[in-house]
Amino acid sequence: MGQDQGLTPLLTRIAEALERLAPPTAQSADLSAADAFVWGGARGVLDPVPAVSRVDLSLLKGVDHVRDLLMDNTNRFAKGLSANNALLWGARGMGKSSLVKAAHAAVNSDAPRSLILIEIQREDIESLPQLMAQLRGRSERVLIFCDDLSFDHDDSIYKSLKAVLDGGIEGRPANVLFYATSNRRHLMPRDMIENERSTAINPSEAVEEKVSLSDRFGLWLGFHKCTQDEYLSMVDAYAAHFGLKASKEDIHAGAIEWSATRGARSGRVAWQFIQDLAGRLGQKIS
Repeated sequence: MGQDQGLTPLLTRIAEALERLAPPTAQSADLSAADAFVWGGARGVLDPVPAVSRVDLSLLKGVDHVRDLLMDNTNRFAKGLSANNALLWGARGMGKSSLVKAAHAAVNSDAPRSLILIEIQREDIESLPQLMAQLRGRSERVLIFCDDLSFDHDDSIYKSLKAVLDGGIEGRPANVLFYATSNRRHLMPRDMIENERSTAINPSEAVEEKVSLSDRFGLWLGFHKCTQDEYLSMVDAYAAHFGLKASKEDIHAGAIEWSATRGARSGRVAWQFIQDLAGRLGQKIS
């Protein structure tokens, strides 16, 4: 009897230690707290985002064609119609991630909470099946967004994403759509693809295995470097939106000089110039 009493505290401590070591139990997703969340893959929970950092859709200049295509796809999905997973690829700073967040805001401005946005980090891709399990069968329409998605030579995470997008037995839930942005059209560097061709026993099969991930995205939207006229139209849109008190000639001259010092023209460079200009004019923008 005394031995049993002595073992009880020990067994209790062992059980408590095992509970702490066990992976967290998946909880049912609570989507009522906000219309945007960040997925905490390690914890298996959704963290609400009260205020999303984004720009208005009308301020995204020089990307009219891809903007219209993405908005049409997003609107159809939010209404319960068929839509495609989308890959936004191309030049840096041309508004790929800004467009996704602006499209989400535009859809919800017309029909509040018709679309939930969930951002997932690249390193949490392997936990996507856990997130899908929480979302499957829900009434809410959910847009999962991964920014700056790409893979390196020995990276196997892409296999998890392939299975979630199309290949698994269950497939992608009907109420879930996946948008990703990348600087790479096939989500991996060209030298990696060439290396697969040169070293694999069956080069064509090895390359197909790698690049087939991008085929899971039915909508490919390319973003290319902008011309000077497009760059200045972005600057003009920002200046008008925030009511910057400077002449158009001075703004253009400053914007051109700013882009020359950066060695690039893009939406991001235009925004950085506007922030600098507003500060010098003693104006505050947000």
